[in-house]
Amino acid sequence: MMARKIKQEQPKKDGLTKSDIKHVCDILRRDDGVGAKDYIEQFSWLLFLKVFEGVEGQLKELEEAEGRKYKAVIDKEYQWSSWATKDWKDKDELIYFINQKLFPHLKELKGDPKKDKIGEIFRELSGNRIRSPHNLLDVVEILDKIEKHHFQDTHLLSQVYEEILQAMGSEGGWSGEFYTPRPIIRAMVKIVNPKLGETIFDPFVGSGGFLVESFNHLYEKSAKDVRAWRTLQTKTFYGQEKKPLPFLIGTMNMILHHILVPNLIRANTFMEDVHNMPESVKMDIILTNPPFGAEETEAVQNNFPIKVGATEGLALQYVMKRLKNGGRCGIILPEGNILFGGGTMARIRQELLEKFNVHTIISLPQGAFAQMGAGVKTNLVFFDKTGATKEIWYGEVKGKFTRNKTIQDEHFEEVLEKQKKREVSDRSWIVSIEDIKKRGYDLSPKNPTIIDHPDLLSPDEILGEIEKNQNKINEVVSSLKIILKK
Repeated sequence: MMARKIKQEQPKKDGLTKSDIKHVCDILRRDDGVGAKDYIEQFSWLLFLKVFEGVEGQLKELEEAEGRKYKAVIDKEYQWSSWATKDWKDKDELIYFINQKLFPHLKELKGDPKKDKIGEIFRELSGNRIRSPHNLLDVVEILDKIEKHHFQDTHLLSQVYEEILQAMGSEGGWSGEFYTPRPIIRAMVKIVNPKLGETIFDPFVGSGGFLVESFNHLYEKSAKDVRAWRTLQTKTFYGQEKKPLPFLIGTMNMILHHILVPNLIRANTFMEDVHNMPESVKMDIILTNPPFGAEETEAVQNNFPIKVGATEGLALQYVMKRLKNGGRCGIILPEGNILFGGGTMARIRQELLEKFNVHTIISLPQGAFAQMGAGVKTNLVFFDKTGATKEIWYGEVKGKFTRNKTIQDEHFEEVLEKQKKREVSDRSWIVSIEDIKKRGYDLSPKNPTIIDHPDLLSPDEILGEIEKNQNKINEVVSSLKIILKK
């Protein structure tokens, strides 16, 4: 018998708008207790509680479709519709309720995975920072426009939330550790090509972009029935995040993108001892953008077979240990010691090439992460646990990118098409394992068709530089004339 279909959401005639959500952020920024630093955290927990009522509606529907009775995760008194829409005669009472009752209740939730997750999130938060009850009620009124049970506003919410995260990362200059541009993630997901039933893991989850885009990829190709939906919801997506705010944001972002009960845990990935990683925790697919450019202590290095301080060296070892036999990985690595350095870095690369099939490396231009304030040049490295490397296909993404001109999906079209056929061209080439061994296991992209491979300036840019230099020369000449006259 065919599994029951999941109900399709019906379009709404009106509701939340993009300007509404931006207005919420503006209200929170101007509150005395919140400000520019904490508005995303305050926005996230309020949005979480509003949207989670819709999540409970979908979870209830899923349980009942399989003949089970659903028990609410959050008690009635603390659900959004019970307190947010209440007529608070004394406005200060609302602040008291949130600080003294709502947060303590949510922090104490435990007993099943859903309650544990909410309890974990709220225990990590700094609490309610909104001091003005009027600001809080203004925000509540706007967020209450979101449809309660099926939250048809999810698509809009998820888009705007992504924009807010991107802007926040750009303002904070987080070097792409927290927020990876989505066109880069979508290209990586296409190459790794997850299948329904495979486990997908990000050990440095940040805002959850790799898991969200993997969900979108799988959902488009899966049967829209209860069995497929439950597999996607409970047995597919896993992640770890060290910091409390990204953990909340990653959870929130995944829920907004229909991953209703994310399998995320708060953990410092580098604190795991990977020497004897049990098979039961290994994953089919790992997609990640690890932190790089930082150094870890000797105590942390002891958790890894090859001791190295650089976080990118530890991250690469970690994903190698966490991948199942036959598994696939896509990882973002900086163009530096991890790809061409000697000593311990060369040993890590040698082990990678001897135990894994590194089949593809795609070089990104210098400004690919420019919108996040990151100037580091990066590469997308793909490998499978299917035997040793025989040859590596290299490709380059064309383009010059800045904060104002950011990398887009169309910039990957050519390189993805060539990668699929492993085509050789002026921007793609193949290197044999023998040649890689000869150059000391150097994996950095060296395009054989371009000598020195500079990023050439356009004619207009060259003329502009000449004009600037000429102006400087004229200034110097004028100064000299004045001196000589004196």
